[in-house]
Amino acid sequence: MDKVAMLNEILAQDPKNAFARYGLAMEYSGQGETERSLHEFGQLLADHPDYTAGYFMAAQTLAKAGRNPEAKQRLTEGIASARRTGNQHALGEMQAMLDELEFAD
Repeated sequence: MDKVAMLNEILAQDPKNAFARYGLAMEYSGQGETERSLHEFGQLLADHPDYTAGYFMAAQTLAKAGRNPEAKQRLTEGIASARRTGNQHALGEMQAMLDELEFAD
């Protein structure tokens, strides 16, 4: 069984499993399936608004697809999440990426 099938099986049994949802989004992103990846990231963040890594990886997926305005929005949301949860490392990484995207425009 491949990773996507395995993760979908986990999610069929536990639709709010954050780790499986994040893993599925990452698998789709790695396979170049941007829309499917973003759908999964969206579901993840709707169910778990403080799953900070989801914002960062969604932003990276968007930036890779050339969708910088959307990437900046996700980063802004992620920075707010990182502040709420006290995740200074993630906050720094997302701020650096946001600054880079702002500079590129």
